[in-house]
Amino acid sequence: MQLMNALLLSLAMLVPGAEPTKTPAEGVLPFGKDGKPLNLDFETGTLKDWTAEGDAFKDQPIEGDTVAKRRGDMKSDHQGKFWIGGFEKHTDKPTGTLTSVAFKVTHPWASFRIGGGNHPKETCVELVDVAKKEVFFRTCGEETENLKLVAVDLAKMQGKEIQIRLVDTHTGHWGHLNFDDFRFHSDKPMSAAAAIPEDYKYAGQAPLDAAKNMTVPKDFRVKLFAGEPDIHQPIAMCYDDRGRLWVVEAYTYPKRNAEKGLIIADRKLGDKILILEDTDGDGVLDKKTVFLEGLNLVSGIEYGFGGIWIGAAPYFAFIPILENDKAGEPKILLDGWGYEDTHETLNSFIWGPDGWLYGCHGVFTHSKIGKPGTADKDRTPINAGIWRYHPIKHTFEVYAHGTSNPWGLDYNDKGDWFIEACVIPHLWHIVQGGRYQRQAGPHFNPYTYDDIKTIAKHRHFVGGQWTPADRLKSNDLGGGHAHSGLHIYQGGLWPKEYHGKLFMGNIHGHRINVDEVKPKGSSYEGDRNPDFLLTHDKHCIIVNIQATPDGNIIFSDWSDKQVCHRNEVEIWDRTNGRLFKVEYKDTKPLKSFDLQKLSDTELVKLQ
Repeated sequence: MQLMNALLLSLAMLVPGAEPTKTPAEGVLPFGKDGKPLNLDFETGTLKDWTAEGDAFKDQPIEGDTVAKRRGDMKSDHQGKFWIGGFEKHTDKPTGTLTSVAFKVTHPWASFRIGGGNHPKETCVELVDVAKKEVFFRTCGEETENLKLVAVDLAKMQGKEIQIRLVDTHTGHWGHLNFDDFRFHSDKPMSAAAAIPEDYKYAGQAPLDAAKNMTVPKDFRVKLFAGEPDIHQPIAMCYDDRGRLWVVEAYTYPKRNAEKGLIIADRKLGDKILILEDTDGDGVLDKKTVFLEGLNLVSGIEYGFGGIWIGAAPYFAFIPILENDKAGEPKILLDGWGYEDTHETLNSFIWGPDGWLYGCHGVFTHSKIGKPGTADKDRTPINAGIWRYHPIKHTFEVYAHGTSNPWGLDYNDKGDWFIEACVIPHLWHIVQGGRYQRQAGPHFNPYTYDDIKTIAKHRHFVGGQWTPADRLKSNDLGGGHAHSGLHIYQGGLWPKEYHGKLFMGNIHGHRINVDEVKPKGSSYEGDRNPDFLLTHDKHCIIVNIQATPDGNIIFSDWSDKQVCHRNEVEIWDRTNGRLFKVEYKDTKPLKSFDLQKLSDTELVKLQ
């Protein structure tokens, strides 16, 4: 078909004044000054019609899908036999450019395929106006080897000469560029138009704009409770009995500071605990207090019993609250928490209906828990599951084993526990002593005949590996396989249709999914409801969802172009972070209060 297209166009070019008017749906290659198709798809197996500078494109092009042979989660998705694969021969170290010969724009649209690093000016494709010597279009990859199709509007460039320049000047992680198959089109390529769903049309908006552009059901609205510069890197939060929000800013993630101990000597390098207040009831932050700074790899927080309970692997600690909200001396209650995988540490702290403090733990971090000084043989192992700690007896237990990397835990009005998880099926009804399907590795008990499976009838993704194609197909299913934050709505303010439903953040989908659970046998069955909130922002990463004292919800946005866990400290954006409040139309202002000053009768009325 490609050869036939080229022959037809060559014949048309031989006729004086002729210009092809019918473009095949798959597009046509541009022509050079000799009237022949240019090697912009690399099907000659060479770099003919291109000029290389530096070593980044040495030994190119690549023949066949070498990506799929070296990793199971990606493939090249190239066209034809040959393509440019920046990593395939010399990894990320070499730098350089590859520039095409100049050619005339003969159609209003063009397309090409791009993959590789997400470095806007260092691993990118540039289109250059030859006459002006200016770049008029530039784009980069999305940290995947899969080549995605990009459409370019060339209506204003028709009749002018342009060049393609491939740029690879980055030597770090994902410091390479993949490219293939530049073509002209008479109409906008449909497959390229669908490559970026409309649901993800923004990236890195200002905090107020981000709130304004979210969509929620009728009679709801999204407010910015707090955003940068007032808050950065929010990883965990909880409310106290005065309606104040305690928030952890995680500056050490993704690598624990090398210093031993809970507190870092240079406290400005560590994590912070903030107290955020809305004193006038308008749903917006108006008072901020720094409670403590200098902490190391905090991932969980809860308030109660006169202090703050935190998880900061390898420690679980209690920090007394002194007069005027001063932090007392932290006391390490447990140690031995692992942090091999720093996005699977202890998290999602919540008081249970039985008075115990509950939390989650991921599968790829291996912990052996005990009080400081406990011998190894007497410690309790956990590497996937739910744990709990008694605040008065100071005893620790694993409540249930299994799942993957749960980062969201809540219970319904029957006292039954539910979690969301990642990669494997996302929804689980948790019972004490249960052993649940694991993402990886064996159960501690080798005699487990079988483990408990998900209660979900559905998934929020297509079920394959997480590639751009899967992401596109998953858009209508809920957005993706990675979840964070779980809240069962029981606030009493919203319409009855929302009571008891499970709200969970979808990281790749940049939204809040909703599941409904109904009793089935001795457990429950979960089914998908329509998504509750769409952020439309590719940088929005919902980590935590909490009930607010006035009956609404608040959720945190980590806000970064890096959507998946990565260990490189330098790639994370430390300059931002947001907290958004979702309010129903009947919300009444709730000013400052103090539950400790109320009588038992007054407290009962608040139920």
